[in-house]
Amino acid sequence: QVQLVESGGGLVQPGGSLRLSCAASGVSGSIFSAYAMAWYRQAPGKQRELVASIGNGGSTNYADSVKDRFSISRDNAKKTLYLQMNILKPEDTAVYYCYRKWGSYESWGQGTQVTVSS
Repeated sequence: QVQLVESGGGLVQPGGSLRLSCAASGVSGSIFSAYAMAWYRQAPGKQRELVASIGNGGSTNYADSVKDRFSISRDNAKKTLYLQMNILKPEDTAVYYCYRKWGSYESWGQGTQVTVSS
């Protein structure tokens, strides 16, 4: 069974940076490379929303609220997804979830908390 484990969250001041990682286990690197991957986030009292996605060919897509501040990438050899977050704002505070999709199969990580506050 494929497991996704996020890390890298924490407390950061406005204007700061964080790098989230999502490590996959229970899957080979070649299969991992076929996944479409994404980062979602959910703030208290709000619906879960797409932050950024990356296809198996490397194409990326970003929510308007994070364009030019966040960057999604993947290392298929390490079976790891990344989210580099710069110029963080208080409104970026949320639990961030890793997501993978392969055909009809999909799964989520357990989430990592990001808090942006002075």
